[in-house]
Amino acid sequence: MPLTPLDIHNKEFTRSFRGYDEDEVNEFLDQVIKDYEMVIREKKDLQERVSQLDEKLGHFTNIEETLNKSILIAQETAEELRGNATKESKLIVKEAEKNADRIINEALNKSRRISMDVEELKKQAKVFRTRLKMLVEAQLEMIGTDDWDQLFDTELGEELDLVENDS
Repeated sequence: MPLTPLDIHNKEFTRSFRGYDEDEVNEFLDQVIKDYEMVIREKKDLQERVSQLDEKLGHFTNIEETLNKSILIAQETAEELRGNATKESKLIVKEAEKNADRIINEALNKSRRISMDVEELKKQAKVFRTRLKMLVEAQLEMIGTDDWDQLFDTELGEELDLVENDS
């Protein structure tokens, strides 16, 4: 069991004729030296261990700083991407709205043209109907004239005489 500072302090040497017993003192000093050397070795080992752990701690601290920087960069990049996506989506929506307005305007113009064409066709149909009615009425009037009755009343012989006289 190693000596404690209290053991060293409380150690009493027996007195001999010329003072302390030299063998006892030397034995004690040898024990103190061994213990002291062991303490020095342990201290050196512990210092080396502390140095290694400090080195590892520095390494891990660097890794932590690098990771923190990477996280910040990733967050900034994500924010930038989100902002760009928002801008792009707004542009897409604006473009879609423009296209929708253009399509609606084209459809309205086409609808107006078709409506005008339909009205024009209606007018043409009315004109055609009126002309056809007039034509049919004229034909009916022609059929209803007395000329037909005279034609049916005239005999074939009279017609031949008429044709020969005219020649």
